[in-house]
Amino acid sequence: MKHSNISIFIPHMGCPHLCSFCNQRNISGEKNIPMGEDVRKICLSAMNEITEKINTEIAFFGGSFTAIDRTYMIELLSVANEFVGEGKFKGIRISTRPDYIDDEILSILKKYGVTSIELGAQSMSDKVLEANERGHSAEDVRKASLLIKKYGFELGLQMMVGLYQSTESDDYFTMCEIIALKPDTVRIYPVVVLENTKLGELYRNGEYKLYDFDKAVEICANMLYMFEFVGIKVIRLGLHASNDVSENAIAGFYHDSFREICESRIFRMRVMSSLNERKGDFIIDVPKGSLSKAIGQKKSNVEYFRENGLNISFKENSELHGYCISIKEVN
Repeated sequence: MKHSNISIFIPHMGCPHLCSFCNQRNISGEKNIPMGEDVRKICLSAMNEITEKINTEIAFFGGSFTAIDRTYMIELLSVANEFVGEGKFKGIRISTRPDYIDDEILSILKKYGVTSIELGAQSMSDKVLEANERGHSAEDVRKASLLIKKYGFELGLQMMVGLYQSTESDDYFTMCEIIALKPDTVRIYPVVVLENTKLGELYRNGEYKLYDFDKAVEICANMLYMFEFVGIKVIRLGLHASNDVSENAIAGFYHDSFREICESRIFRMRVMSSLNERKGDFIIDVPKGSLSKAIGQKKSNVEYFRENGLNISFKENSELHGYCISIKEVN
């Protein structure tokens, strides 16, 4: 059954830091702050509209939830908790910073029906965290993750690819460190450079260099494959489409179909690895629902294969799953 969220966005008011890549204060400031009654109206509307409530969470996103004023945080949670339980929604999901997690906070979250906690790790390299003014360490991520799991919450970790002073090795190191923490879910955000940020300034003066788009796709595709291979669900790959991002982005890897592009790259890599420099005509079976991904956007994979001496046709096979393929040579 597909998971869904009732998203309630909390402005940047809770976060004590302004990271190199973040312009939330410029975008939202402290306007449109949802109060308890706003949460009630949103949840009441969702109760009438959503039929599959058992796998739906009320999600507080957009800020560092556990860093906001405690009274305000409890106000939001207490109202949301009215809509959690039998015949209602599954629970409450929050996102926050790893350095704003402790036993007291987790006890409060447990009391009010929070089921899932996502931490903005972004990198597991202290060098990269410091360069991007995150204000926490990799060890903070490790300690918070273990504590969250100890309390029985679902753990989600968020990481970024291509940050300032992060190398390809640093990005893969972050992936490996996150795998070691065994979260339930991961979000992968390739960098988007926004106006009115330190990263934007560094990009414009030439101090910050981005990966080219193809390299970003390769790295994110490898990460998607590895996370899913070890049983960690990737619930987001690439930033959500929004007016704020499209209007403020000056560079980076922002594409409405970024995940599908990465999934197409996985199938390309799987085919090339399996054929191991063989040439000729082949029929390749892919899992049901994966035909367009295997073919690639605007038939990009088919064209790539042709340029490499391969004439490939794809067909769906309901017995295959994930990124599995089955190859038959045409004589």
